[in-house]
Amino acid sequence: MDLYIYYKVKDADAASLQAAVAAMQATLARRHGVAGQLKRRPEAKDGVQTWMEVYASTPEGFAAELERAVHEAGVLSWIAGLRHTEVFMDVVPCA
Repeated sequence: MDLYIYYKVKDADAASLQAAVAAMQATLARRHGVAGQLKRRPEAKDGVQTWMEVYASTPEGFAAELERAVHEAGVLSWIAGLRHTEVFMDVVPCA
């Protein structure tokens, strides 16, 4: 399963959030072998940016570990609003 998590961040909080997410993703990579990506939309609107974390090919139970890591890293203190998670899986080729 691949996880796509998107959320908003104020321009003024972007650098602090980036540092927190980078540290969190490094810890997740060490503990679970999942390399996360951090992306953002190119434009900001009204001083707010949209960011996305991507975690590909996650193992069973990773979503719960990610939530725990988010709280441990203090990520929620830097975002504006909620984190939204989307889950996708590979499409199996037709036989």
